[in-house]
Amino acid sequence: MSNNDEVILTEEGLAQLEDELRDLKTVKRRELAERLKLAISYGDLKENSEYHSAKNDQSFMETRVMILEKMIRKAQVVSADSLNLSAVSIGCIVVLNDIEYSEKIEYRIVGTAEADVLENKISYESPLGKELIGKEVGSIVSVNAPMGILKYELLEIKAI
Repeated sequence: MSNNDEVILTEEGLAQLEDELRDLKTVKRRELAERLKLAISYGDLKENSEYHSAKNDQSFMETRVMILEKMIRKAQVVSADSLNLSAVSIGCIVVLNDIEYSEKIEYRIVGTAEADVLENKISYESPLGKELIGKEVGSIVSVNAPMGILKYELLEIKAI
């Protein structure tokens, strides 16, 4: 993430990042401090694997804290109230019909930082997300995938 990159988030995505940051700064920092204190009590730090493991975890955690703070600072929040449901945009839910298998699929279009395929949240920058942005109900979109071209019909655009 360069210095000028905006991070596009839904209100829910921003809240999740803020919760994670709060947890890291309070609970996780305290837990790591206790681990370090215990590891130091074992003596000789050169060959103290518990100490080195805790220091390594601390480094990763502090890096994550810095990343989260930067993302939150640069966040451009897409409000559910501002959604125009006449066309696909970030923050909306789309209902698609997989034309080949005649299956309905529902995805939420989100920013890259909160994309999670397991939760059916796809980034507006993903191949499918790029094809969907700006499309209206009834549109057919095609996406290149490793198994070939996938075609979807946009059945519905909903708010969260």
